[in-house]
Amino acid sequence: MTDWRRTAPLALCMVLVLAACGRSESTPGAGGASQTGGSQPAAGGGPVTGTLDVWAMGTEGEKLSVLAKDFMAANPGVTVKVTAIPWDAAHDKIRNALTTTGPDVTLVGTTWMGEFAKLGGLDKTPSDIDKGQFYEGAWNSTVVGGASYGVPWYVETRVLYYNTDLAKKGGMSDAPKNWNDLKALAQDLKKAGAKSAIELQPGGTGSWQTFMPFFWQKGGEIMDGSGKFTLNSQACTDALTYYQSFFKEGLATKAAADTPMEARFAKGQVGAFISGPWMIQVVTDAGAKAGTFTVAPQPKEQSGTSFVGGGDLAVLANSNNKPAAWAFVKYLSKPEVQVKWYATVKDLPAVKSAWSDQTLSGDKLLKVFGDQLNDAKAPPAIPKWEEIAAQIDTAIEQVTVGSMSPADGCKSMQDQATSIGSGS
Repeated sequence: MTDWRRTAPLALCMVLVLAACGRSESTPGAGGASQTGGSQPAAGGGPVTGTLDVWAMGTEGEKLSVLAKDFMAANPGVTVKVTAIPWDAAHDKIRNALTTTGPDVTLVGTTWMGEFAKLGGLDKTPSDIDKGQFYEGAWNSTVVGGASYGVPWYVETRVLYYNTDLAKKGGMSDAPKNWNDLKALAQDLKKAGAKSAIELQPGGTGSWQTFMPFFWQKGGEIMDGSGKFTLNSQACTDALTYYQSFFKEGLATKAAADTPMEARFAKGQVGAFISGPWMIQVVTDAGAKAGTFTVAPQPKEQSGTSFVGGGDLAVLANSNNKPAAWAFVKYLSKPEVQVKWYATVKDLPAVKSAWSDQTLSGDKLLKVFGDQLNDAKAPPAIPKWEEIAAQIDTAIEQVTVGSMSPADGCKSMQDQATSIGSGS
């Protein structure tokens, strides 16, 4: 899964049973002509009825009742039951539900889609959902073997955060445009007094999410069109050499610090880092004052590609109420509902047109994330991705600590990925 940022612990599953009430009109579908490819035919028209069981994790599970009430007001024949479950239990619970009984609709971590679709547990996306309304990188997380098995619900991507006061003190006034600029910014931040010029993950869980954008920016691809892994490439060696250089030159630290990164960033001890939109509030809460930091798109080499993660919505193949299930998914994909969801939990919209709302377009920091989402990728939706990602994390760590060369690191990634296989 990719939504590790909000693993709010829940001692018990919280079930919210919501009574339907309100207007009598049915919810219109989201989107237009068929663009899914290998999708299910559009569901029949008419009002939807019955009971829907919906699972969602973390904060999303706690707050989804807000939107479920609105959906039921527009569809008085439907009762929605939302069950909030913790992220750390979600994978196994969903996997078990695919072959037994479970929800009609569930939130799915983007890197789980390949596994669950391969098991035959997810319903194909109806043909009347227009993939063009979603960010391409996010939509591709739902595509397995040429067919889509859900829709992106919310997204996140990674951009550069940096201390503008330190940057100016060090001599740089503009955001870095390319890799040379990023290295120069790190050097200036170090010169201006930052103990850690730029925080990059030296390895360990999830470090691939920080490294892979550099790989993509050099033109690298994880797999080719035939399904063969292509990690052992010049693009990988170049990217890993560049990544390693920050550690070799003392611009990034290898050892974990006792104080949280956000607190050190607020104090000017960390000059820059790469992360997602949730960190705006995190660093602000840690004491970083408005105007002392900013965000910028990923620097470009061949491209400025970043990582896209988030959460997808899927309907289980064994659902007994697929018409209502897909109607609920379409409702959650309406631009105005996406904006309301952002206002509720701060999840960034996966639907592009939602970003024209002043709530998002009027925020100069958020706008950078919206722009970055136009050039962002997810890893391939293959069943074995989680296992492969763990091996990439290990290779990154071996390279950053100096026990393996970048070229050997890329070869290790390739060998491990080939040995594990895609699982498709």
